[in-house]
Amino acid sequence: MRGKKFYILLASLLILTLAFTGCGNGSDTAGGKDKIVVGSKNFNENIVLGELMAQLIEAKTDLQVERKLNLGGTLVCFQALKKGDLDVYADYTGTGLMAVLNLPVETDPDKVYEIVQKEYNQQHHIKWLEPLGFNNTYAIAVRQETAKENNLKKVSDLALLSQPLIFGTDQEFINREDGLKGLKEAYNISFAKEQAMEIALRYQAIANKNISVTNAFATDGELIKYNLVLLEDDKNFFPPYYCAPTVNMNTLEKHPELEEVLNQLAGQISDEEMQQLNYQTAVEGRSEAEVAKEFLQSKGLI
Repeated sequence: MRGKKFYILLASLLILTLAFTGCGNGSDTAGGKDKIVVGSKNFNENIVLGELMAQLIEAKTDLQVERKLNLGGTLVCFQALKKGDLDVYADYTGTGLMAVLNLPVETDPDKVYEIVQKEYNQQHHIKWLEPLGFNNTYAIAVRQETAKENNLKKVSDLALLSQPLIFGTDQEFINREDGLKGLKEAYNISFAKEQAMEIALRYQAIANKNISVTNAFATDGELIKYNLVLLEDDKNFFPPYYCAPTVNMNTLEKHPELEEVLNQLAGQISDEEMQQLNYQTAVEGRSEAEVAKEFLQSKGLI
């Protein structure tokens, strides 16, 4: 009896071992196909980008795609990618430089990309693929009528008109060196008032004329909704946040075709196009999957 129990136990352990084979880091296998896990951060734009990558992989390869979209913030997604719980997600060069690598602000876009490419590869075994085209950096926004009445085209133009203007934003941006505090020093600008508010309320406040100027992200869909104008950062004060797929190198070693497939998105998305994608999903409420599919079809990618 003891011998029979031993063989039953041994068989059970063997079954468990086989069940967990292939469940480690990197690409998994399911249904006879290798599986690629595509992730995203927990905001609208990054979810759209996750769908774009997932649908392109499904259309151009035989790989099965698992989506882990709306996963969390930068460090959550980065750690998941590093561990192999994700195979790919889209990130931003400025975020990689400062939030992940903890390196100083740098405003040269090419230099920032070179730094994150090198350091991610060497330190974390992660590769940055080619940038998608748009730069989701900070920007300064005003109403169309304010820009026309005062001939505002560049941030430096505000220096001549800033005294009667009210700048509205959240308290963090007011005090940041790469926010309003640094902006005023770089452009020698002062405002009549700096109005602290919840960041989500700033667009409504400028539309209602409670404030005159605010900060934005260059690809926000709300810029279209409220018909706002972005002023040119003519002194290149704000750091670059160019977006690109980041991929676990173990995944690329197993599936090198992914690099060529995902690089088909390189340079395909302008700031204005990303604004439109964000507007359709965040403002109009359309599904990210539907919007992503239409965009890929419009570019002839699927």
